[in-house]
Amino acid sequence: MSDEKATRMKRATSVRIRLLMIALLPTLVVMPLFFMVTAVNWSSRFDNLLIAKVNGELTIAHQYLSSLLKSSDLQVRAFADSAAFLEHVASQDTAAMLKLLQNRRAVLGLDFLYYLPSDGSATSSPPIVDADDLEKWPVVQQALAGQGSTQIDIFEQKDLFSVSMTLAERARIKLVPTEAAVLTDRTEETRGMVIHTATPIPGGKGILVGGLLLNRNLDFIDTINDLVYPIASLTEGSQGTATLFLDDVRVSTNVRLFQDERALGTRVSAVVRQAVLEQGDVWLDRAFVVNDWYISAYEPIVDSFGNRVGMLYVGFLDQPFQDAKSSTLFTFAIAFAVIVLISVPIFLRWARQIFNPLERMLRTISRVEEGDLGARTGVHYSQDEIGRVAAQMDELLEQIQERDQELNSRVAERTQDLKKANQRLEATTKQLVVSEKLAAVGEIAAGIAHEINNPIQVIQGNLDVIRAELGEDINQVRTELRLIDEQVHSIFLIVNKLLQFTRPDEYADSLEHHRPANVMTDTIPLVQHLLNNAKIDLKLDLLSTSQIAINRTELQQILINLIVNAIHAMPDGGRLTLSVQDGPRNGNGGMIIAVSDSGTGMVPNVLARIFDPFYTTKQGEGTGLGLSITRKLVELFSGEIIADSTPGQGTRFEVWFPIIGVDEDVAETKKK
Repeated sequence: MSDEKATRMKRATSVRIRLLMIALLPTLVVMPLFFMVTAVNWSSRFDNLLIAKVNGELTIAHQYLSSLLKSSDLQVRAFADSAAFLEHVASQDTAAMLKLLQNRRAVLGLDFLYYLPSDGSATSSPPIVDADDLEKWPVVQQALAGQGSTQIDIFEQKDLFSVSMTLAERARIKLVPTEAAVLTDRTEETRGMVIHTATPIPGGKGILVGGLLLNRNLDFIDTINDLVYPIASLTEGSQGTATLFLDDVRVSTNVRLFQDERALGTRVSAVVRQAVLEQGDVWLDRAFVVNDWYISAYEPIVDSFGNRVGMLYVGFLDQPFQDAKSSTLFTFAIAFAVIVLISVPIFLRWARQIFNPLERMLRTISRVEEGDLGARTGVHYSQDEIGRVAAQMDELLEQIQERDQELNSRVAERTQDLKKANQRLEATTKQLVVSEKLAAVGEIAAGIAHEINNPIQVIQGNLDVIRAELGEDINQVRTELRLIDEQVHSIFLIVNKLLQFTRPDEYADSLEHHRPANVMTDTIPLVQHLLNNAKIDLKLDLLSTSQIAINRTELQQILINLIVNAIHAMPDGGRLTLSVQDGPRNGNGGMIIAVSDSGTGMVPNVLARIFDPFYTTKQGEGTGLGLSITRKLVELFSGEIIADSTPGQGTRFEVWFPIIGVDEDVAETKKK
């Protein structure tokens, strides 16, 4: 049954889930996936566009540097071919040549310009201090060989000093510690990056050499920046930068270290240095520039010796573009969320009109399976197929309930008859079992009494003969004889208790009317010695003046049994409370005799067996018949006895007897 129920619930749930999927899948799954794919694709394309943009900007910067090299070559070559220069070469007037070189160097914007004849010393502006090492440069060698060219060359400090001390001082740049750069122990950059141009003079009369130092050449780098990043070419908040590196040191840049201080002397990050200078690759990616992230482009610069000696860089601040991208994605996300918030309730409402009746039918079936045949779907508003099925289900459930009520009525009647018959059978069986047990115990007890009483009488008779024979010598064995008497008497008492348990009516005297309070008062002296020995405080609460029909001896035996048991439960002393109070029960007048102690108490499994015959917890010190005989006596006089006990706190016995009247004399005395 449980498997069928689980199967039906699973089917119903699957229908609901499928309906919800049909309603929400396009909005909550397909559209979000489409949005995520679109956002990721757009973000990737956006980043690729930024890389493409900076690549185009690097191309512009490279073209400008190339044009600058070409322009320098054309200008120097034009001067070398000019009539004025050739006249000064022919005149061999050194002073006039020097003046001409100075004027032309200023016009061309060069940092040095010198004429090196094919035979003779160089004439230069500014004057060259040491001209012995000029032919080491490949561009000079090519010009001497008749081929002019322009290259980027790196001048060491001594090379700059040989040209001009001012030029060497201008090239010197102090290094600034830079985050993410390769560690170095250098403190300054003393080399210079120079645009080096050499061209042959017609007629083989020597060569003309010019050079432009790019260190601290801010006009050069600002021109590149203006070409690459004109006004409004970047998003708001971003800024374009351009830099010329000698090795990994910024020797000309518009990147700011502070607001008004250019980042000259700072160094490129280690990862860019590895890719560009060491591997010769072009870097097109995000890179950390001085103190922020930029979309960056780096390309290596090669000197006339073919060595990678520096880098050309352009880039723009990345964060404004990332902010713009995030803002765009956030706007799209908000628009998507608004669409979802508007469309989902509509879709859910449409789906709810289908699965709500199905759910109500499922709940109705579950309630019916749990036994509630009065459950109904209650689907009355729908006239479609589901509504008609629900209405038909309600009609079927109505018919089932009516038939079930008829069946239950007949079953209830039969069940009640069977219950009464079973109760009668159980009572009869119980009585038969008890009767059989009592009959068996009675027979055993009678046999035991017969077999034991005869030896007891012989023993008792022989004791009397011994006393007579001993005469005055009896004092020597008086103690031993007394002990024998006591043990014989104990055996007699045990046999009588056994017989009294099996045949209490034969040992009962004729009924008398007694006031239990008076009997309680008379009983206390009989157990006083036990109370004194155990150091027990006695509290009496004898309020009832009613009388009961019971033999005084039997009532006294009941009280003594309960009091002695209470004393045994308090071996270290305690409080014993005896009370007699009126207490009706089941609409009948009666009184309650209570015996309460503060002793060790009893656990539930012991409490349940205390009235069983021969059951004792005194480890061989008792017969286990005291409470059994007590209950027999109580029931013999139409009474009831109950016990309540808590381990460690004590036990309370209550004996209830029906009353037959009130002691008028005592009642009157109490009134007075």
